[in-house]
Amino acid sequence: MSDIAISRTSTQIVRYFGWSVLGLLAAFLINNVLVVAYDSPSLATGLDGKSAVALLIYLAGPVIAVLFVTMRKDATLRHDAHSIHTFNLYLIRAVFFSVVLIGIVDASLAFMRVENLLGAFFSDDMVRDLGRSKFVGPYVHTPLIVVGFVIAGFSRTLGFPWLALLIVVAELGIVISRFVFSYEQALMGDLVRYWYAALFLFASAYTLYDEGHVRVDILYAGLSRSRKGISNAVGAVFWGASTCWVILAIGMGSKQSIVNSPIANFEISQAGNIGMFTKYQMAGFIAIFAVTMLIQFVSYFFESVADFRDEPGAREFTPVSH
Repeated sequence: MSDIAISRTSTQIVRYFGWSVLGLLAAFLINNVLVVAYDSPSLATGLDGKSAVALLIYLAGPVIAVLFVTMRKDATLRHDAHSIHTFNLYLIRAVFFSVVLIGIVDASLAFMRVENLLGAFFSDDMVRDLGRSKFVGPYVHTPLIVVGFVIAGFSRTLGFPWLALLIVVAELGIVISRFVFSYEQALMGDLVRYWYAALFLFASAYTLYDEGHVRVDILYAGLSRSRKGISNAVGAVFWGASTCWVILAIGMGSKQSIVNSPIANFEISQAGNIGMFTKYQMAGFIAIFAVTMLIQFVSYFFESVADFRDEPGAREFTPVSH
């Protein structure tokens, strides 16, 4: 077998592995929706007739991924890495726009609930419904999430600076209202925590792409690009991707898990109706963090293998190092 044939075969194996991870992720998320929303049995309950649907979903994910790679056999590792990263950017933009819209609308509703202003704009039945998280979640938050995904399709900004600015404005509002007007409500702190959690968790995947995470080592900076590539590829699989899978397995392993349970019940903070109805979403932020990081780690894995093989098109950047 020629060197070119060996190179193409190894490239396909790497692509099969990476895309299969993404196929398995898609299967996990689809099955999780069925478990949480429709009480469908999962593989964790044991393999029987009732869990056959879950098994088929988990088998279909990697199989579809392999077929996808086979149909695009001429694609390079860098092309796949760029395509995956581009999709991840869209996903991150969408959730950023969603939390901005939900934060503004939900905080406004919470303020009107506290000050008994809802009755001036809505009927008594609607006022009662707007005081229940199980109404606000599906009928107020969900449409705003859809709008966020639509806006992300047209906008190319990630929104990190704007969200950071909104956090500063929200904090400044707390300071002014507390010390100037002696006025403070639980919703004000809820809004800051909601947006700050989104900024911190959602920006992590892009920071990985931009090599912005701090490396605590003394060896990496002196390695050649090829050796850096193999180091990054191994780290992306055995430390990065594995950590994301652990987070997903613990957080979404069953309907009663720490992510699924708050979402299924539209859980709110101890402040009750005087606060925002976004606590259940903050539990979901953990899953979004793991999902976007896992997607980015697959892209990073492809790019790192390409660096190891010294393929053309490598990105130039100055990594943070301490």
